[in-house]
Amino acid sequence: MKPKDFDIPGADVAWCPGCGNLSILRSLKTALAELKIQPEDLVFVSGIGQAGKLPHYIRGNVFNGLHGRSLSPATGIKAANPELTVIDVSGDGCMYGEGGNHFMHTIRRNPDITNLVHNNMVYGLTKGQASPTSQREFNTPLQVDGVFLESFNPLAVAIALDASFVARAFSGDRKQTIEIFKAAIKHKGYALVDIFQPCVTFNKVNTRSWFREHTYYLEDDHDSADRNLAFQRATETGEYPLGVFYQNPTKTTFEENLNVYYMDKKPLYQRKFDKEKLKRLVETKR
Repeated sequence: MKPKDFDIPGADVAWCPGCGNLSILRSLKTALAELKIQPEDLVFVSGIGQAGKLPHYIRGNVFNGLHGRSLSPATGIKAANPELTVIDVSGDGCMYGEGGNHFMHTIRRNPDITNLVHNNMVYGLTKGQASPTSQREFNTPLQVDGVFLESFNPLAVAIALDASFVARAFSGDRKQTIEIFKAAIKHKGYALVDIFQPCVTFNKVNTRSWFREHTYYLEDDHDSADRNLAFQRATETGEYPLGVFYQNPTKTTFEENLNVYYMDKKPLYQRKFDKEKLKRLVETKR
């Protein structure tokens, strides 16, 4: 397969020239092609925001949900048909702000989905307000005196909740990002990839060059099975590590923990719907 197999001819891409989303889109197409995943076996689920537009520019099935609520339908889709590859695409505002509660409880459930979060540290769609990951003293049209809140640390939260796969990528390093995407998609269980990316229009601080100067890759001998070490590395500031921080492949998935989804080893969509049984259930007196 080739990355172009996931192209949508004539798609009108609405992102700004130089936006980190463009590189993320190319990297994801390459990762899917190298994994030989067919577009008909893919489901992209997204919320609202610039990141949420990505499924509109790549071949596959799409569920466009509410702001911050994409993880719930993604969990349900995977449960109904475990044979699908389900990828949730969101931004730092949508996922960690409006969707923060869903983010935490999806980690606890551990559905077999991949969660790609475009993190540009600003609300790009709604013209540059501070997002949960904006850094202190970051000035915006609304935070005119600078952000005074502590930045939300999604990796530390995910590791604290024992997410089964936690990684961080940088959109400007396509080779490494592709490998991180592939590892996340192949992982069985909930996989978070927080992706640093520049917003060239509304964030003039965290630019492409800023990310290059303030990030580095975890060492080759980093022990991703060591949860305490992973948490420690996730809380580093000043310079931010990239790579796979933590993996726990021993956890069972949400689908495996629900007998109804594994009854007769058939996913829900393959089972015969018995209206008479449903009628008897509705009419049962308790």
